[in-house]
Amino acid sequence: MSAVILSAAKHLLSVSRGRFRRRHGRSFVAALLRMTPVIACGLPLAAQQIPVKAGVTLTPDSVRIGDPFRITIGVRAPVGASIEFPRVLDSTATVQSLDPVTVRTSADTSAVEQYADYRVAAWDVGKQPIRIEDVLVRLNGSTRRVPVAGYTVFVRSLLPKDSAQRVPKPPRALFEPTLFPWWLWALIAAAIIGLILWWLWRRRRRKPTPAIIVDPYERAEAEFQRIEALGLVDAGERGRYVTLMVEVLRDYLSARYPEASLSLTSTELEKSVAHVSHIPQDRLARALTDADLIKFARRPVSGERARELGREARAIVAVEHRASQPAPAGQSAAA
Repeated sequence: MSAVILSAAKHLLSVSRGRFRRRHGRSFVAALLRMTPVIACGLPLAAQQIPVKAGVTLTPDSVRIGDPFRITIGVRAPVGASIEFPRVLDSTATVQSLDPVTVRTSADTSAVEQYADYRVAAWDVGKQPIRIEDVLVRLNGSTRRVPVAGYTVFVRSLLPKDSAQRVPKPPRALFEPTLFPWWLWALIAAAIIGLILWWLWRRRRRKPTPAIIVDPYERAEAEFQRIEALGLVDAGERGRYVTLMVEVLRDYLSARYPEASLSLTSTELEKSVAHVSHIPQDRLARALTDADLIKFARRPVSGERARELGREARAIVAVEHRASQPAPAGQSAAA
């Protein structure tokens, strides 16, 4: 008798899928509970004595990948029994729960009738099995397992119909052949070259420019010629001409002797170089005195006297230069 009832229930379950299940899911489960007892094979005698009816419905039974749908499990047990539904579906399967189970209890007082709603989604295409743990029914210390297996859902693909003709790209290697791309190496090399050029530029900039040493006599002669070229005597600037020529003389002496500073007065300058034997002291004193009188006392000077004082300044420089030069090798050997 039980085999006949189970066969009729399976036939009713297969016929009811489709529009009837989507429209009358709950009424279908309720009707199924009233006519489908669970076969208790291999259970202890006490567990077998717990009469249980169960049914499952899918809404809808054909979905697209990733779209949520509902699984409803209905269990009817005697009064006083407790029904424990699994909290979620198997997390390792392709059909997984999106939310925890929601349990509803029927208002029927002649039995304990509860419905468990699972909001799930499928993550693979094709015919996918629904894996869910057994429902536990407890009564008077006995526990009966109600298996919920053998149900599937058809999952449609979201790809276009001609996707089978497309050749996918080959998979990329797990590790790239080079850790750094060529352009990164080029940037590093450019940065290194820039640092080297900057360092060379800084080193060259910090290197002091070697001082160009000019012979005091050559510099004095150049200054004498420059002042002569100005034509100050012919222009009536005779006092300025004398002052400039004597200043060149003082510059030459200060370059030759550190003690003959330019800050000294004429009298102090004469005393500072008095020990130098090859300087004509009398001529130097007269030239400095006449220049001070012209410069500070505004003493008038004729053009001829101005040229004479200029020639005297150049002569003193020439005399000192010749006397300070070392004697030729032939003359020193003869002496």
